[in-house]
Amino acid sequence: MTQTHEFGREYSENLHKINTLMRVGESFDILIKRMKIGGRRATMYAIDGFVKDEMLEKEMEYLSKLTEKDLANVSGADDFLDAYITYIESSTVSDTEQFITFIFSGAVGMIVEGFDKAIIIDCRTYPARNVEEPESDKVLRGSHEGFVETILFNTALIRRKIRNPNLTMKSFQIGRESKTDVVICYLEDCVNRKQLDAVTKRLKEIDVKSLTMSQESLKECLIPGQAWNPLPKVRYTERPDAAAACIFDGNIVILTDGSPSAMIIPTGIFDFAQNINDFYFSPCVGTLLRVIRSVVFGLSMLFIPVWYLLVYYGERLPSGLGFLLIEEPNSVPIIFQLLVVEFVIDTLRLASLNTPSALSGSFSVVGALVLGEFAVRSGWFVSEVVLFMAFVAISNFTQPSYELGYAIKIFRTLILILCGFFKIWGLIAGILLFLITVACTKTLTGYTYLYPLFPFDKEALKSLLYRRPLKCKYQNDAA
Repeated sequence: MTQTHEFGREYSENLHKINTLMRVGESFDILIKRMKIGGRRATMYAIDGFVKDEMLEKEMEYLSKLTEKDLANVSGADDFLDAYITYIESSTVSDTEQFITFIFSGAVGMIVEGFDKAIIIDCRTYPARNVEEPESDKVLRGSHEGFVETILFNTALIRRKIRNPNLTMKSFQIGRESKTDVVICYLEDCVNRKQLDAVTKRLKEIDVKSLTMSQESLKECLIPGQAWNPLPKVRYTERPDAAAACIFDGNIVILTDGSPSAMIIPTGIFDFAQNINDFYFSPCVGTLLRVIRSVVFGLSMLFIPVWYLLVYYGERLPSGLGFLLIEEPNSVPIIFQLLVVEFVIDTLRLASLNTPSALSGSFSVVGALVLGEFAVRSGWFVSEVVLFMAFVAISNFTQPSYELGYAIKIFRTLILILCGFFKIWGLIAGILLFLITVACTKTLTGYTYLYPLFPFDKEALKSLLYRRPLKCKYQNDAA
């Protein structure tokens, strides 16, 4: 970790400190510009590719025209900043470590002879892709904007949706070496102060070398000791309108520089029942979508274990459920077939992720058809196993959270294995294990994962279970 040093009034000593700490000359992209300002020596530091060239050129042209007379009454860096630095995003720093952090973040730093502080001109510009609709959060109606990897663009997109002075954005730098910018966004008059204080305290107490994997590294720092609990503690969105809606509801949104995903906290199990598409349809259609999503959530976890037990106890089934039985059983145990197909589905999913985008769609379809058809014809699997597992694989995409999808998969596989060993008692034990895990899980802010069911909040539960119409007031009604 870089040691803290204060700037002094000796110009040569200040330059030596900065050049040594920044290892000037070792990296080609560290830019240095020496110039004279009103008869005083000055040096500018910047990182190539981060600076707005046109703005900096105008500022340097203006500063180079200053005379000794102009600087005669300037007593320090703060007076010089107020009088002659025209760029709005500018400040002074007295700590060399803070100065270097600003430089590597993209700002321009300037050391002027005779000043015991350095000047920061924040005219940074980051390479960024276009603001376009995210692949995983598409909507039929509504905005097609999406977050990008540059945090300043993301805060601006939220500001565009919420034009309210109560919208607060607090900035943190996390990581001893990476110094990653992290911003928490909330509405001052809507947020739960206890939750906000808990999140703010945790962010301030994080001591880590770097946030290597961006928001995932930050989440693991915020929620320690949860490595073996697959239930997601946060929700993610790449949509500014979804993030703004959550802020209006009193949630806290966390943005991480370098990631297009915003973290939404606190998050409980019932929060995953809703989706941005629900709000771009009428309340009736939005409620129907939530019901379908909730039903499929339960089916995707319990359908395969229950079907396996029905096949096992096939002779006891009433004739009306005979269509669920296997017509042509083979020598391979059904439990083994189901587990193998679970493995194959994940293999195809991973293969599609590593396949070029132009081929990934056709690869997944062709791979699934060829493998499924070959497995059935060769007698390895029965067609019912392939059919029902295909339904489960498709049902995972009815809700947008990949983390929740894998959590369901883990519990489904565990319940299936328990059913293979203990049959009906294994199913009961697996369901109880899932319910106990959900009941014992806490959100990031310490609330129970079952809120608003426990503790019971009638209005909050209603708003999660069905799409409520927007309540509007009209000026004529008030009159």
